[in-house]
Amino acid sequence: MQHRQRNWKRLLKQHKQLLLPSACDALTAKLIQQAGFPAYQIGGFALDGMRFGFPDMDVTRLGEKSATVRDIVHASDLPVLVDCDDGYGDEKNVVHTVHTYDDLGVSAIFMEDQKSPKKCGHMGGKEVVEPKVMVNKLRAAQSARRNRENLFILARTDALAVDGLKDAISRAELYLKAGADGIYIEGPENVQQLRAIGKEFKGEPLAVTILENGGKTPWVSPEEMCAMGFNMVLYPATLLFRQTKAVLRGLEDLKAGRPMPKQESVSMMEFEKIVDIAYWKAIEQKAVPLGERVRQVVNKLVKKIA
Repeated sequence: MQHRQRNWKRLLKQHKQLLLPSACDALTAKLIQQAGFPAYQIGGFALDGMRFGFPDMDVTRLGEKSATVRDIVHASDLPVLVDCDDGYGDEKNVVHTVHTYDDLGVSAIFMEDQKSPKKCGHMGGKEVVEPKVMVNKLRAAQSARRNRENLFILARTDALAVDGLKDAISRAELYLKAGADGIYIEGPENVQQLRAIGKEFKGEPLAVTILENGGKTPWVSPEEMCAMGFNMVLYPATLLFRQTKAVLRGLEDLKAGRPMPKQESVSMMEFEKIVDIAYWKAIEQKAVPLGERVRQVVNKLVKKIA
């Protein structure tokens, strides 16, 4: 799968800003690619919710998540940023996590400085580890990369909600010095905080999350985010929440005995196109011996004439 492991730093140079919707399954990854996005993310919030029906509260770990990531990555050729939570333990676990995702062809990962059990960054009640603990994890992650150029490490700090913006910025600076390729301060609560972060890390690879319809960070247009210095904007729940609403609406119609509104659905033909039926039919036909294929063509012609 190495063809999928595109260089994330080069990608950031090619694009002024990356808007990163979260794929919670393989179909969503296909749809993101077909919609024309240059990259995407696999976030823990959407993955836990869609795949397992769990809240993002550390219920699942590397084993379950990496199996799902493998399926999603296989469905799309796009470069992908994967949520690695807290690295799933100490430095040993971090090395194992990096090896796992490196081997899957993942382009970038992000790891946070929360204490275990971690939570969604936009939930309350979070705690953070001592900065030195995170620094050691980041150094372990760097040493574990098969190729330094082929796995981008984004360091996330959740300290803003715990100890304030000043501490979050201090930690982010420390993580960059420790060798992180980019920085990600979770949960800014207003535009003033966003501007302060953007000003402090101007020119650095800088990420932010907008968890629409319930998160701590206000919705700000991509253009404004870019002007403030954020060149990666993560949308962890936008597709998940809309998918969930569509399923609930569909269930209500079924329960009430109503037919599916065509304007709220794709057709069977459209869906087959999305899942590449033409590709699989071509493979199926290539597997048929030449004589049999000729017979099939003749039979079709005879039926048309008849």
